[in-house]
Amino acid sequence: MPKYDRRGFLRLAGMAALAGWNGASPRALGKARVVVVGGGYGGATAARYLKLFEPALEVVLVERSKRYLSCPGSNEVLAGWHELDWLERSYDALAAKYGIRIVRAQASRINPALRTVDLADGSRLAYDRLIVSPGIAFRWDAIEGYDEAASARLPHAWQAGEQTLLLREQIRAMKDGGVVLITAPANPYRCPPGPYERASLIAHYLKQHKPKSKVVILDGKTAFSKQALFQQGWRSLYPGMIEWISAEHEGRLERVDAKTLTVHTEFNQHRADVINVIPPQKAGELATSAGLADASGWCPVHPASFESHLRPGIHVIGDACNATPMPKSAFSANSQAKICAAAVVDRLAGREPGPPSLINHCYSLLAPDYGISINGVYEYSDSDKQLVATGGGETPLEADKRQEARYAESWQRNIAADTFE
Repeated sequence: MPKYDRRGFLRLAGMAALAGWNGASPRALGKARVVVVGGGYGGATAARYLKLFEPALEVVLVERSKRYLSCPGSNEVLAGWHELDWLERSYDALAAKYGIRIVRAQASRINPALRTVDLADGSRLAYDRLIVSPGIAFRWDAIEGYDEAASARLPHAWQAGEQTLLLREQIRAMKDGGVVLITAPANPYRCPPGPYERASLIAHYLKQHKPKSKVVILDGKTAFSKQALFQQGWRSLYPGMIEWISAEHEGRLERVDAKTLTVHTEFNQHRADVINVIPPQKAGELATSAGLADASGWCPVHPASFESHLRPGIHVIGDACNATPMPKSAFSANSQAKICAAAVVDRLAGREPGPPSLINHCYSLLAPDYGISINGVYEYSDSDKQLVATGGGETPLEADKRQEARYAESWQRNIAADTFE
């Protein structure tokens, strides 16, 4: 596997973003305003690259939080390797170095006809182009007995923050010999390998502190990302501690009972000491209210520009968009943001965006010195009018997993720098 130092990462990611871009604008764009809603890996990258591609643009980033809490790395906090503030990402450099205007507010409404974004404080922002990166929302009605109130007892921990700490404390308080049950949803959802990395890092903690305990994964799928690599690692690192139960044997997850800590499937039921319910997901609420999401719950886009199929002039990137076959990951969001930023500059300059080339590379840690990864390259097919996978692969089973863990650590530093610095 190639080594991803910071310079190599930026060069590779930048090459993918620029593959279909035609260069600087032939006319002044200084009066054009692009508003970006959502300050995660998608939105913050888009704002930064808009200014890199066309410094004269007025770029406004709307984000309600003072600092972003990274979901990549949250499983390491869950395992006790770091504290929560390790996940914090600041917007200070985006404002100071690039002149991006940071508006700390909740976007409450988009009016495509007027080209405005209403904020919860009553103010309004006009835009020439809008990029929306709203992340995910949970389908609270998908599992009987599991709603936002139930998550206070059965945490999802699928958005970094208090839920991460809640699940960590429950695991720490569990008796030795206890069972941690993770329910993984059917595709698509944010970070496909995430539940299995989580199971691995929980097992790492249990092996050290509660060695009689185990982790059970109750899966809504019959197969999962990097399955052979994960199972190889589990046999080597945590023999007998992690049990994966396929939907083929259990059927659909039907309901949970927070009071009795019981999970019911079509064919069985399971009781555990700690239950981590990762619910089915959809695009963030703003995408739904703005009419950007279709019946699937996700936002259909033109992959050459990530412009909405449903609302022209609005672009949707990151977890909220349907960019099949790209997975919903931080790397995907970062890659999509660069293509989108270049396309927005092209649109404002009266040019047609060129064909995009995108990449995704996803690392998972099974222990501090044991890493695995999967990667993909995606091109636009003019005949199919969608992205197609043109390359990719996984860590070889015989690869140096210690080296892969070092690459994973480097990747976290690099993507944070490429997005927020």
